[in-house]
Amino acid sequence: MKKIGITGGIGSGKTYVSNVFEALGIPVFNSDTESKKLLFSSKGLIRSIINEFGDDIHEDYCLNKKKLATIVFSDADKLKKLNTLVHPLVKKEFLEWQEKQKSSYIIKESAILFESNSVKDLDAVICITAPLNLRIDRVKKRDRLSYQEIINRIENQLSQEDKEILSDFIIVNDGLQSLLPQILRLHKLFT
Repeated sequence: MKKIGITGGIGSGKTYVSNVFEALGIPVFNSDTESKKLLFSSKGLIRSIINEFGDDIHEDYCLNKKKLATIVFSDADKLKKLNTLVHPLVKKEFLEWQEKQKSSYIIKESAILFESNSVKDLDAVICITAPLNLRIDRVKKRDRLSYQEIINRIENQLSQEDKEILSDFIIVNDGLQSLLPQILRLHKLFT
């Protein structure tokens, strides 16, 4: 079974493209979704986050994601620390999930595929790319973040250009080029 990664900068359309692959019958593991689940379900992870970021990061038996995001996206060292707590658990979830799949290929979607070194176990990587202004507009509408919050997140990821260089394939999601033919070409290649 081939393992294909999908990555790209925030707002590039990774999840949209992954959903199309899923509609084609390809299993997709969304690393971001899984990490968010772990932030609420893993008692060990929650304890580690409280130990690292303080008791006030956890209010009313619930992790304050907004407060945590404000901290980590304004301090690269704190983001790195959070990632060292979360990534091993996401990797474990992926390996368990992968064992259950019965497909010619599977997809692992992650915004930080290269940054987390998750790429080393993959057969190929697809980078979803879009112009920066379009990405910012998408994230503003989707997440209701301020311009500065979006820029902080962008600056804490590998640049879109570097992701493209490191990837094996590129899908352009600029609103001008049709996505489906690009996706179908890769689907045919992987099956």
